[in-house]
Amino acid sequence: MAQRIIDVLVPVALDHAYSYRAPPELNLHVGDIVAVPLGPREALGVVWADNVPVRAGLHNRLKDVEAKLDYPALREELRRFVDWVANYTLSPKGMVLRMALRMGELGPERERVAVRLAGPPPQRLTPARRRVLTALADGLLRTKAEAAKDAGVSTGVIDGLVDEGTLAVVALPPEPVARQPDPDYREPELTGPQRMAADILRGAVRQGGFTVDLLDGVTGSGKTEVYFEAIAQTIRQRRQSLILMPEIALTVQFLDRFAQRFGVRPAEWHSELSQRKRARTWNAVADGDVNVVVGARSALFLPYADLGLIVVDEEHDAVYKQEDGVHYHARDMAVVRARITDIPIVLSSATPSVETIVNARRGRYRRLALAQRFGGAREPAIEAIDLKREGPPRGRFIAPRLAGVVKTALERGEQALLFLNRRGYAPLTLCRACGFRLNCPNCDAWLVDHRFKRQLVCHHCGFTTPPPAA
Repeated sequence: MAQRIIDVLVPVALDHAYSYRAPPELNLHVGDIVAVPLGPREALGVVWADNVPVRAGLHNRLKDVEAKLDYPALREELRRFVDWVANYTLSPKGMVLRMALRMGELGPERERVAVRLAGPPPQRLTPARRRVLTALADGLLRTKAEAAKDAGVSTGVIDGLVDEGTLAVVALPPEPVARQPDPDYREPELTGPQRMAADILRGAVRQGGFTVDLLDGVTGSGKTEVYFEAIAQTIRQRRQSLILMPEIALTVQFLDRFAQRFGVRPAEWHSELSQRKRARTWNAVADGDVNVVVGARSALFLPYADLGLIVVDEEHDAVYKQEDGVHYHARDMAVVRARITDIPIVLSSATPSVETIVNARRGRYRRLALAQRFGGAREPAIEAIDLKREGPPRGRFIAPRLAGVVKTALERGEQALLFLNRRGYAPLTLCRACGFRLNCPNCDAWLVDHRFKRQLVCHHCGFTTPPPAA
């Protein structure tokens, strides 16, 4: 009987898989995560191809797969995505696979316990113990910390009642990575344009298939509420959603906003997760126990069990471009993954990127415009101050009118933010009276004021001169 040969792709900087013998007792299939010998060490790998032909005489030189690991198998759409990204970015296929296998270390499960009333009252009934019995009289399970908090006592009082048999300890199941969001928890009041856009996105989710929608709305127009409706529809269909965010550490503000709409926070995926939380989240996503994932660009490579929608928030942000390891743009690769998985994707931005605008104008993307701010709010006024007429006094650099507006904002309890282009030196020197710019007499470049050196310096040719008298 011919020995079955499989190809295993390992997460190293190589563009090809290695062939191994597949022991029949392991019952291996394409996508299974396995342990294989790689040189002098054991390596993690994924079965990438089955029944691989091998030249005669090489069978005895192949090594056996050592073990099939207890992880969910990588689905076909994720394997195709790894192949596509590697080919498009000219990166080793193993390095792309590494991004899909960042599952962390699970380790032993931490035991969770609760207490409840189970036995007779204690022989010595103190006021603290009486408060505990009153708090637990409903018979519900509570953790020791919750029981102590409800009764206003320390956990030592709870432990004492457990030792006397008054309270029983009950093992609890592990805490879920993220609880089930409720799509009807708090439905928002949408404006007319918001409702039209939300209906289109909900229809795309219901119909299924690959579509790209550009949600183009001014700041404050309610884009988030609109794509939340698409996520709600995906939850109703019992499928998973991915929201890509540009920040590595996701903002608490957005997570709270999600909880206000759906009742619970979503699962998170970013580099600041602990190894244990990363492992639990990876497995929960692969098992389909998580409905919504909010994450940085690496969340694009998670092994979703049934991905039904991708949302790229602030799609114009340069943070989506990874410039170390595998070079890729998460926004573009998100479109590719949606195409491979055959699901809709939403690109949301107040200032869409040039590439996205061009694709929308050419009809490749559908553009949904929200031109007005929610609730009739107006955009802040922008006004330029002519420093030749309203310049600051000598030794100051803020115009008096600007200083007055900032003072008024602070008196109202508001905030003011000032942006400075540089610090430490003036990038050019202007006359306060007429606005004349001092240039280098040799090359006509700007003269930079190095105030502590009391010199005007040309950074192009090196010319220096003392500053003119006031």
